[in-house]
Amino acid sequence: MRQKTGWAMLVALGLSGGLTGCINIDAPDEPIVIELNINIRQEVIYRLAEDAAETIEENADIF
Repeated sequence: MRQKTGWAMLVALGLSGGLTGCINIDAPDEPIVIELNINIRQEVIYRLAEDAAETIEENADIF
């Protein structure tokens, strides 16, 4: 019984080996470019608001 199982596995392995495909992975000719569009508007507005608040406090008589 064990001999039949081993033979069946060998045949299945041989048949499945013929069905496998070939996969090729090639590196691109040109470098990979990653474009990052980052919005920094919030930080700039925050810093400007903080500076404006300090300026108003320092020069309260002008405003």
